[in-house]
Amino acid sequence: MAQNTLPTDSSLPGENFEVRQTNATDDYHPDPSRSIKLSPPRQALLDDIIALYSCQPTKERVKRYTPDCVYDDQFVYANDRYKMAGQWFALPKLFKESKNEGYEVVVNEPGLIQFKNEQTWTFPGGIKSATINALVSLSLDPDTADSDFPQIKYHKDQANGKDYSHTGPGFAFKRWQADKVAGMMDSEDVQAFKADNRDDNHEDVRKYDSGEAKAPKVSF
Repeated sequence: MAQNTLPTDSSLPGENFEVRQTNATDDYHPDPSRSIKLSPPRQALLDDIIALYSCQPTKERVKRYTPDCVYDDQFVYANDRYKMAGQWFALPKLFKESKNEGYEVVVNEPGLIQFKNEQTWTFPGGIKSATINALVSLSLDPDTADSDFPQIKYHKDQANGKDYSHTGPGFAFKRWQADKVAGMMDSEDVQAFKADNRDDNHEDVRKYDSGEAKAPKVSF
């Protein structure tokens, strides 16, 4: 189970809603038969997130995130919905296909949904595919968590047992590309979220000495 206490104040920017964890194993292969059942609104949220992973972005699906959201994975650190939109709408340009092979919900708490996810990414030309298993954590907006349209404050995607330090040249690149992509895209769908890129939607990045710092050990 999750071992983080998430804020209950929805006015706090997304940086405050990060879930940190380390795992004894890098095996995040899902077993759909063991997946925890979600309420219909939460299942609809998860369906939209899987569709985004599967190169099917829409403005309505991007609205699943709050304007001050954070997206954090191996390659990207996007700290508002405008930058987030740039990432999702860029995926179909970078990949020929992305197929969801299955998922398993492992945590369903008032402010948090976590699931193991398996996704196969096919590069242009179909010459190569890569299948990635990850643990995805969706920290929910307290004001909408129990509504018909729950939204996400912090989306973290971990493909191994360690968490992110948010330091070093690798992180600098993650943040640089997230800062640039949205502005480079000639997309009305992305630009529809440009107003979300404002200072009051951002706080300082939480930095840690290592992937284990302030990251409780969990087991799924």
